[in-house]
Amino acid sequence: MNHFEEEKRTQRPMKEKEQLMNRLKRIEGQVRGIQGMIENDRYCVDILTQISAINAAMKKVGLQLLERHVHHCVADAIKDGDGEEAIQELMDVFKRFSKSQ
Repeated sequence: MNHFEEEKRTQRPMKEKEQLMNRLKRIEGQVRGIQGMIENDRYCVDILTQISAINAAMKKVGLQLLERHVHHCVADAIKDGDGEEAIQELMDVFKRFSKSQ
């Protein structure tokens, strides 16, 4: 992003923000747990099981953010006449999101 572009922001209700932050903190704790498991030479399958749980939790966070984006950001852009740009951005996000799965 160059200095001429406006930084896009999304206002979230406090409850939603708290839910997202709490989920991310739990995921952060799970990652630290895996670090401990590796330090303590835990069995590979146990570690992989935890990694799978983290991936599922991150997917859930991503889907929640994607849903908000569609219902608010994209819908508002369409109402304001900027639908083509918003839809293209959404499709780019879908492509990136599906690659990470």
